[in-house]
Amino acid sequence: MLTHTLNLPKRPLSLARDVISTPRAYFWSTPIILVLTVFIFIWEAPGVYRDLQISQNPLVLESGDVQNGQCTTRKAIFTDCEARLVYSHNGKNYDTDVEIMFVDFHMGDYETGLVISAEHPELATMSLGLDKLWNRIITLAVLTVLLGGMGVGMIFFALRIWRVKGQLRNPASLVPVPVEITAFDRKRDVLSITYNDKIASDKTGRSSYTRMKHGEQPLIIGSANGHSIGLAVRHGKTALPVLLDNRLHRVSLANEERVAALAPFADRDVNGQRLVLVDTPNKTISLWRRLQTVFGVLLLIIVGVLGFWLWYVTSSETQFQSPGMDINNLMPAPLNEWGCDQLKKRFGQDRAPFGCVAADYTSWK
Repeated sequence: MLTHTLNLPKRPLSLARDVISTPRAYFWSTPIILVLTVFIFIWEAPGVYRDLQISQNPLVLESGDVQNGQCTTRKAIFTDCEARLVYSHNGKNYDTDVEIMFVDFHMGDYETGLVISAEHPELATMSLGLDKLWNRIITLAVLTVLLGGMGVGMIFFALRIWRVKGQLRNPASLVPVPVEITAFDRKRDVLSITYNDKIASDKTGRSSYTRMKHGEQPLIIGSANGHSIGLAVRHGKTALPVLLDNRLHRVSLANEERVAALAPFADRDVNGQRLVLVDTPNKTISLWRRLQTVFGVLLLIIVGVLGFWLWYVTSSETQFQSPGMDINNLMPAPLNEWGCDQLKKRFGQDRAPFGCVAADYTSWK
């Protein structure tokens, strides 16, 4: 990689407006993500809270009627189950609709009954909802944290961009730094560029986004690892570096100062070729690196699931531990049989859990 010294005047300098841009996707995706987070929480949280109350003192109603029961699997993981519960208790009639969501890889039908709270008989649910209670709690928490965190993070990044844009209006000392151009896209006369501050000695690892118009090009000083290396400047103590254009129109300079600053770059080349933006749009990570990341994540998930399953069948304080039951039920027959044997050794005098239950849904298989 080639590097050059940018000969800028030794005085505070200001930068042009809008040299740091906010990705357009932020303006429509952030509200959608936040609305989706609120919707999922409002949709699922009341049902989870209701079933938590019922689980404190559950009462199974054999005479209750579960009507119009239906389960739908989405994205091969998320399962929605809904039903109408009609029952009588202590001379009063009740009629309520129940809907639950959980993560499951189960194939086929579900068996369920009607359960109410012995203390508050107006609270009713499907026994499936109680069997999957911890599954539902974890699913709701993960979705809320992931989506909510993504939305809040996008708001934070947008606020940081706007704060930097406000700071760039004031003159300050400029310090040249190399940055890696991770992605770019040409549309009509606009060049959209994403670059990362991870090369300089005082790197921050932060990514920035900018647009160049009217034939402007970034000031390229070399290439590394299949990416172009551009020259940017730190403006005072602002959080994001500013990518320079190859004519320095983004810096408030006199014409003579601009010519002098660009003089070292007049004859730059690599192997006899003039340095230009490497034309590999959106090539941010190699295919092999992406596959490594995917397989790494999958391996971590598999190890975590197997570790949790081993803890459940050998050390759990109860056989009715919802994620553990689900995982044990999904295990291949030999592992499922071994796991049920471990659970039966400790809880054989009690009812069998889901995944180890016989045809009567009570005894051990």
